Amino acid sequence: MSSLDDIELSSDYRPGVEEEYMCDRHLVYFRKKLLDWRSELMEESQETLEHLRDSANLDVGDEIDRASRESDHTLELRTRDRYRKLQSKIDEALKRIEDGSYGYCNDTGEEIGLKRLEARPVATLTLEAQERRESREKHTASDGR
Repeated sequence: MSSLDDIELSSDYRPGVEEEYMCDRHLVYFRKKLLDWRSELMEESQETLEHLRDSANLDVGDEIDRASRESDHTLELRTRDRYRKLQSKIDEALKRIEDGSYGYCNDTGEEIGLKRLEARPVATLTLEAQERRESREKHTASDGR
């Protein structure tokens, strides 16, 4: 896949339907989008860690201050865990770009579509397959009650 490294896109390039689906230009575009997103998440995670460290060194106030700070820490840790999971999905999407399966539904093999990938670059299912899966999960959950 080193041929993708040789392709340069203009800053205003957007994948279009007039091009072959998941051509090299599309793959380069989505790879850059995913790498940029991962970089942003890593930066935000680092900022969260620094904030947690800084606030751990603050003087503990009264019980209300302490409870508020613990609540903030819990929220920040939850956010950090969400970022970690998202980074994992980004890494998986980057692997799919490398192996040639990016942009195709894991369930049906159909094209996921440029609009969906633009909105959710880590998508692994077409919108229809995602809706079917969510419907099945909803029914399975309601059957288990």
